[in-house]
Amino acid sequence: MNIDLEKTIANLDIKADWIGLRYITEKSQTHNFRDSKPQYHGKKINRGIMVEVLVDGQMGYCATNRLDFDSVQRAAENARQQAMMAKPWGIFSFDSGIRPPSRGVYQSAMKKPLEVLTAKDINDLLIQVCDNLRVSDKVVKTTALAVVNEMDYYFVSSNGANIEQHFSMVFSDYSAIAQNGNIIQKRSDHGMLARCYQGGAEMINPSFILQRAQEIGEGAIALTEAEECPNTRTNLVLAPDQMMLQIHESVGHPLELDRILGDERNYAGSSFVKLADFGNLAYGSDKMNITFDPTFEGELASYGFDDTGIKATKEYLIKEGMLLRGLGSLESQARAKVEGVANARASSWNRPPIDRMANLNLESGEGSFNHIISNIEHGVYMESNLSWSIDDYRNKFQFGCEYARLIENGQLTKVLRNPNYRGVTQHFWHNLVAVGDESTKGVFGTPICGKGEPNQMIRVGHASPVCVFADIEVFGGNGG
Repeated sequence: MNIDLEKTIANLDIKADWIGLRYITEKSQTHNFRDSKPQYHGKKINRGIMVEVLVDGQMGYCATNRLDFDSVQRAAENARQQAMMAKPWGIFSFDSGIRPPSRGVYQSAMKKPLEVLTAKDINDLLIQVCDNLRVSDKVVKTTALAVVNEMDYYFVSSNGANIEQHFSMVFSDYSAIAQNGNIIQKRSDHGMLARCYQGGAEMINPSFILQRAQEIGEGAIALTEAEECPNTRTNLVLAPDQMMLQIHESVGHPLELDRILGDERNYAGSSFVKLADFGNLAYGSDKMNITFDPTFEGELASYGFDDTGIKATKEYLIKEGMLLRGLGSLESQARAKVEGVANARASSWNRPPIDRMANLNLESGEGSFNHIISNIEHGVYMESNLSWSIDDYRNKFQFGCEYARLIENGQLTKVLRNPNYRGVTQHFWHNLVAVGDESTKGVFGTPICGKGEPNQMIRVGHASPVCVFADIEVFGGNGG
C-alpha cells in the first residue's frame, strides 16, 4: 500500500460525525481465445479511494484515484457537501453506530500463489482447450476464457476501524457450439462463467480442464442428435449449476432489503416479499434451508468483513422453509426494523456499498444422486443455465438450460435438447420434495451480478446439492 490511511484520516480537516476511507487496488489479467485464435489479452490495474462521511444523520460519498493528501481532503469536502445537501430530503437519520470500529485481516485461501501462472502457460492451455472442445467437424465454434484477479483492500475510520483484506480469484469459461443440419446447440462448463472461485494457481488444473473440454464438446454433439424436451408437468431435477441461477434469482434478489424498501425499483424492480413477512412467511417446503455464508472457503464471494466493517458470519435466511431475515446492511436493518446480514458491498473503490448477495447457499439434505433419481418414476433432469427471465417482483419466472435427460422408472434415459421450465417463486419452492446430500453438492459463482445506479457488477457465489421439485411445467424450444 503506497498511502498511510491512518495518518491521512487523522489529518483530514473536516467537520463530520464519522469518516471512513476505503482504498482498493485491483489487478486483473484476461486471456480470451476463439477457435484456438487469440481474441483479447490484457492486464488492468484499477485503484482509488472512496471517502465516506456522516454529517447530521446523512451519509455522503466521494471517490478519487489521486492518492495525495490534498486530493483526499477535497474528496472529503465534496462528500460532506453531498451529505449536507441530502439532509432536507433524508428519509432516515443515522448515527455513528451504523459503522462499527471493527479490526481484522482476511486472506483468500490458496495453495499456490497466482504469480506462478505465466501468461504463456495460460495461453498454451487455452489453445489446447479449444482443440479438445473440437471433438468433430460438427463443432463449429469453440471459446476459452481465463481471468486471474487479485485485490488488496484497506479500510480505516475515524472511530477506530482498521480492516485489511486480500482476495485472489480465478475465473474460467469454456464452450462449444455444434451444428447438425439446422440444429445448433451449445454446451459450456456449467453455464456462462460459472466456474469462478477464490484461490491460487491450484485452481488451474490442466489435466482436469482438458478432460472437461472434451466432455463439453461431446455434450454439444449429443445435443444436436437429441430429441426435443417434451411439454409436460412432471418432477424436475435440477443440477447444482442450475440451482445456482434458481437461488440467485428467486431467493437472493427478492430478499435484498433495499429492494423491498423501494431503493431499486427504478432500475431492477421490487420484490414480492414484504417487511411483515420476515419471521412469518413460509417461503418454501421444510426441506428449504438457505444460508448467507461469506465464510465458505474458496467460494467466490467470501470475505472477512463487508464494506462498512461488519464482521461476516454465516446466517440462515430461510430455515425449514420459514423466512427469518433479509439481505440487508445495518443501514437497511435500521430502516426496515428486521434482521439482516453483513452484506453492504461495493463493486469497486468508486462505488458506495449497497445491499448485495454474497455467498448464498442451499444446505444439503439426504440421499446420493443415484438414490434421488431412483425414487422418480417420471421426470426431467436439467443442467447448466442458458437463459433466464423473471418479473420485476421476482415472482413469475421462466428459465432455460443447456442439457437435459429424461427420467423413466428411476433411470436417466434419453438426452433432451432445449429444456425449459417455468413457475411462481413460492409455489415452486413449496414443491421442493428432495435435497441431495453433500456428495451431490456443487459450488459455483458469477462475477457479473448487476445492480444499482450507477451500475455495480459484483461477484456472487452459490452452493447447492441436486434438488427435486414436484409438479413443474417443463417445455421444449417451441415454447410449450
